Amino acid sequence: MSGHGPAIPMTARKSAPLRGTAQIPGDKSISHRALILGALSVGETHVTGLLEGQDVLDTARAMRAFGAEVIQNGPGDWTVHGVGVGGFREPDCVIDCGNSGTGVRLIMGAMATTDITATFTGDASLNKRPMGRVTDPLALFGAQAVGRRGGRLPMTVIGAQDPVPARYHVPMPSAQVKSAVLLAGLNAPGQTVVIESEPTRDHSERMLRGFGAEITVEDTDEGRVITLTGQPELRGQNVAVPRDPSSAAFPVCAALMVQDSDILVPGVSQNPTRNGIFTTLQEMGADLVMENPRIEGGEPVADLRVRFSALKGVDVPPERAASMIDEYPILSALAATAEGVTTMRGVKELRVKESDRLDAMARGLEACGVRVSETEDSLTVHGMGAGGVPGGATVQTHLDHRIAMAFLCLGLTTQKPVTIDDASPIATSFPAFEGLMADLGGQITRDNT
Repeated sequence: MSGHGPAIPMTARKSAPLRGTAQIPGDKSISHRALILGALSVGETHVTGLLEGQDVLDTARAMRAFGAEVIQNGPGDWTVHGVGVGGFREPDCVIDCGNSGTGVRLIMGAMATTDITATFTGDASLNKRPMGRVTDPLALFGAQAVGRRGGRLPMTVIGAQDPVPARYHVPMPSAQVKSAVLLAGLNAPGQTVVIESEPTRDHSERMLRGFGAEITVEDTDEGRVITLTGQPELRGQNVAVPRDPSSAAFPVCAALMVQDSDILVPGVSQNPTRNGIFTTLQEMGADLVMENPRIEGGEPVADLRVRFSALKGVDVPPERAASMIDEYPILSALAATAEGVTTMRGVKELRVKESDRLDAMARGLEACGVRVSETEDSLTVHGMGAGGVPGGATVQTHLDHRIAMAFLCLGLTTQKPVTIDDASPIATSFPAFEGLMADLGGQITRDNT
């Protein structure tokens, strides 16, 4: 699948039990950061298990444009020879980040305190997403940004000539914003401070420390206070990327929905800032067991044993949103197959993802015969029980990979098939999705072949 090619309609049909082992690709968040921090380091960084989805490949291409040597040795095996903090050169071309909000925002932060200029663009989806949430704090360091109306791509960022450290209270729970500010702080003298009211995924803090940065994290009455000492010499590292919990959520939830399914999903990250979906599934009554817990690449991981379960609706508290923000699309689909009502609160951040995910899920579920209601900050799904969703719809995915995968998973258990208008964006995060689901027994077919 290609996130930049022609549309690929796909249809999912009611399937026999899903069985087997689901080998999930590497974590997308950690893959992005490994490439960027490797490029900002001195010496060689060796990355294994790198996700080779289009989003991460676009970040690899960007790091080459900024002067790093980025080499693919084999599947998932990459080497980065970095240029050091402050060593980015000015790119000769426009940086195309495709569909990746994480990629573009982190790269903007990484170059914002170096005296260079770069222009960024993306696909139709990314070019609609707001960048002011990143460029506003980067201005505190002395960087400037000029883009389309509303702070949208294409956008040119002019790095600070004489950067100063910043203190920034992140106004929304966003690991992208936090990470962009921390990366900018690397090339600013003194201490850069980021304050989070709600903790978000902490891969940047863990990896910065692993690459040699001086960084502290303290929970205070003001929130989580992260302090980074600028202008370190980062050293290349060996990075083993754990498997992505956001990608794992799709086969996990599909197995919970499809009668008599029983699958194993090995080596999935259990980082406490990312595992809210698994907590929620267990509250719904999922037969989900964490086996063989261990540490790999500095991150907690476990093997997930998942069996079909009769689920019940739950209220998902707003304070859990940051730890499962990317999993609400598949949770919404799963909630349609539960008994009772599931309400997801504190999720307005979903409205500025690859699509307005609250609206996309609500309209898609309604088309499949499910009753939903939404507010600006919540989504409520009235479950129809196992096998009770009518289906029979063609769903608009709005160039959003997670919407596409969520409805393909739902279609494995609906009474009538579910078609999505375009599966091509799935390649941005989970290029192996189609083959993996087929290997488990999922009935998903391309409509143009």
